[in-house]
Amino acid sequence: MRLPALARTTHKWLALIIAIQAVFWTVSGLYMAAIHIDIIHGDRLVRPAPAPPLAIAGLLEPAHLAHLAPGLRSAQLETQVGRPVYVVDAEGGKALFDARTGEKLSPLGEAAARARAQALFAETGRVVSAELLTTSRPTEIQSRPLPLWRVEFEGAWRPTFYISPLTGELVARRHDLWRAYDFLWMFHIMDYEARSDVNNPLIRVATWMAFAASLTGAWLLLYSFRRRRRPKAA
Repeated sequence: MRLPALARTTHKWLALIIAIQAVFWTVSGLYMAAIHIDIIHGDRLVRPAPAPPLAIAGLLEPAHLAHLAPGLRSAQLETQVGRPVYVVDAEGGKALFDARTGEKLSPLGEAAARARAQALFAETGRVVSAELLTTSRPTEIQSRPLPLWRVEFEGAWRPTFYISPLTGELVARRHDLWRAYDFLWMFHIMDYEARSDVNNPLIRVATWMAFAASLTGAWLLLYSFRRRRRPKAA
């Protein structure tokens, strides 16, 4: 096979394969450009946390927490569902204590998880379901440690909060626009498992194939300029 024919065949098949992936790159890129990243993050779903002054009088002394949580590493005072609490990190793990009585509040039950999620939700929808995840996690929170409360609200795009039963922390917020973004991001970076590796083997292979297709295309273009027309027969 002559070199021009070999280059033409190679260019054709490489371009065909890359064109399929290029469609995915284009569609996913258009979605990412059309939807603002703040909307994807779901910032509008979370109520801004107020910082009201806390009256120190009547609160449990931080030193007393060492008796409640052996091996105490840190304790943070904050307000959750209208009452002061200590978020404690100790040898036995993280926990939540009532800052007035010292009562251990964690792990949060369903009613407490619903109340915490509703207090954090910035829109008007009510909680429609709450599920405690202990063994398997959805793909959308695959990097988050369990257990977690999955609390879903009514309203557009199925807003969902993931609440830690140990600390009452809002670990993640998800909605259908985010889920579509995550699905398209998988095709964009060609990581079909973790959806996080932007330098995986598949995308490297696709990059080199696109580079090879460009080289063969450039060679064919140069060859087309160098060709001379044959004189027509009389």
